Amino acid sequence: MKKTRVIGLLLVMALATSLSAGCGQKKEANKQTDVTKTNTTGETLEPITFTMFSKDVNQNYENYESPVAKEIQKRTGVTLKMEYPVGDLDEKIGLMIASNDYPDLVYSGQEAKFIGAGAFLKLDDLIEEHGPNIKAIYGDYLKRLRYSAEDPSIYFFGSMGIDAERYTPNMAFAIQHAVVKEAGYPELKTLEQAEKVIQDYIDKYPTINDQPTIGLSLTADDWRWQCSLGNMAAFVAGLPDDGNWYVNPDTYEATYRFTLDNHKEYYRWLNHMNDIGLLDPDALTQKYDQYAAKISSGRVLALNDQLWEYNEPELALRTAGMDERQYGEYPVQLDETYTCADYADYGYSVSYGIGISKNCKDPVRAVQFIDWMCTDEAQILNNWGIEGVHYTIENGKRVRSEEEIYARNTDREYSRRTGIGVYGYPFPQRGDGLLDPTGQTYTIRDDEEIVNSYSEIEKEVLNAYGARIWKDLYPTKDEVPKQVWGQAWGIPIPQDGDLAVIVQKCLDATQAGLPKVVLASPEQFDASWDDLQQQLKDVGVERANVEFTKLVEARMDLWK
Repeated sequence: MKKTRVIGLLLVMALATSLSAGCGQKKEANKQTDVTKTNTTGETLEPITFTMFSKDVNQNYENYESPVAKEIQKRTGVTLKMEYPVGDLDEKIGLMIASNDYPDLVYSGQEAKFIGAGAFLKLDDLIEEHGPNIKAIYGDYLKRLRYSAEDPSIYFFGSMGIDAERYTPNMAFAIQHAVVKEAGYPELKTLEQAEKVIQDYIDKYPTINDQPTIGLSLTADDWRWQCSLGNMAAFVAGLPDDGNWYVNPDTYEATYRFTLDNHKEYYRWLNHMNDIGLLDPDALTQKYDQYAAKISSGRVLALNDQLWEYNEPELALRTAGMDERQYGEYPVQLDETYTCADYADYGYSVSYGIGISKNCKDPVRAVQFIDWMCTDEAQILNNWGIEGVHYTIENGKRVRSEEEIYARNTDREYSRRTGIGVYGYPFPQRGDGLLDPTGQTYTIRDDEEIVNSYSEIEKEVLNAYGARIWKDLYPTKDEVPKQVWGQAWGIPIPQDGDLAVIVQKCLDATQAGLPKVVLASPEQFDASWDDLQQQLKDVGVERANVEFTKLVEARMDLWK
């Protein structure tokens, strides 16, 4: 699930891959209008500071002091003063709305609450007057920015890469390279097969770096339970990332997916892993920092998580010279009757984005700034850096030195030090694989760059499995149903009706109930699961299914 994220070093650059179009022929982007004419209109822009709240704590935020930040400031006159949540995100957002005290720009992941409170400005006219590059970057997808059938206004700018080719998976059953190498590169398609390689390795190596070896870990800390404990159940059951929902691709009927039988079987397996001692005993109680520290130590053999969740601690392994303790990305399923749907085609799913608050000191200037961030000039600056510093131009092409490439792939402080990638997400951005007018990709991320970023053991493992990149191990988008509704987690739920209340009660019950299910004795598993199902029925899950199905249908009508 992509709703709430802590952005690690490479994530900021990789998040542009989060919207699908499979690897294939690269596409040319929509043409841009002239930067000077559209952004300055011949005027000298006075310096201005915009405050911005982002739900995603960017670990690489550098107080707007990096070389790239200074270039943005120089070219736009804009200084960004960022604020990130400390403590509970929901509490922070609730306080913001209750106090009617908003920063200029807001990226909350809970746009419906702000729109319902009248906190966001309608952007249609502002985009029409001041956003030629906004219109160019979204192209035909601009209509997908419309909020709902009842209110087809635009309130925020979608935050994910547009027309991106997804070179890397979103989610994986992650297993250390050392583990699969020790096992002789066995077939890894099912939970049973994954369990065996973990068990065999931990039997042989009960300690790593003088600490107890952990078979499998995950995180259920705060909202992260949905990303790791929650989303993996859908992944191994061959379902695409629709958040808390399963949408039947034939009937478009929505079901709160923690009631599905295939989810029950995944949690039965986790319960079994806990019973035999292969599940981290702290998995369901540890804080994220503890989880990340364990990964960084090299003693966690496998993870059930989304890649961005463990990106930074995995990079720490590379920095520490423990390449063999980094992770391969395997499309492991419940059994061989399931087909991994991680690469399901959902087009461009707007979902979340940056809104301009009603308290914004200069909405026109804010839209002009967003518009500049959509230009080729800004896209290249945010992805490649500064010409003459981070790359040179040779024969009309951007070229990075070997030293620069190595630093970007291995230096944990690279983004903080340079500013590259820091101001891409959650601003509008060209997706991976899109070509600029020079014929190069806007982002530095393509399959060649990915291969070059791999360690030698990673290349060795992939070669043993007959693959060049991890995507090669996954079923293609053509092998699984298309998500014509986009991604269900991005469908806004009206905050003034019963559905929002019911869904929150379902989530609360699930967050509290799943740990009990996993940690129960095997003999009590079914009873624990049944108890959770009854709680969901009691709070109205069946009604939620009916009402959310209507929202799915309304979105499809809106996008026609």
